Amino acid sequence: QVQLVESGGGLVQAGGSLRLSCTASGSIFSIYTMGWYRQAPGKQRELVATKTRGGFTNYADSVKGRFTISRDNAKNTVWLQMNSLKPEDTAVYFCNAVVQRGPLAASLDAWGQGTLVTVSS
Repeated sequence: QVQLVESGGGLVQAGGSLRLSCTASGSIFSIYTMGWYRQAPGKQRELVATKTRGGFTNYADSVKGRFTISRDNAKNTVWLQMNSLKPEDTAVYFCNAVVQRGPLAASLDAWGQGTLVTVSS
């Protein structure tokens, strides 16, 4: 079993900042990619930002220049610094990790329970 625990969501005014944190624990041999996705009411879940173990990052166009993803491989932890928040950033943010549970095991997708970010105008 792999568990992802998120924290840091909340209510913030437009233009403000929030920092999300996610730590993975459990049966983990290696984590290839960690990242964040979000789902707004009535919309599909979408990628926000991901970072590979080697440091390659990928951002949604809508957050480039405002959000920064960082990661500590030794601590199995990923953060999302969100600046200049907009009302359209309001969503439930989910942490994701592509986890390998053993040296010969196939990878699996693990998800956190989600944390709500609300940006007021």
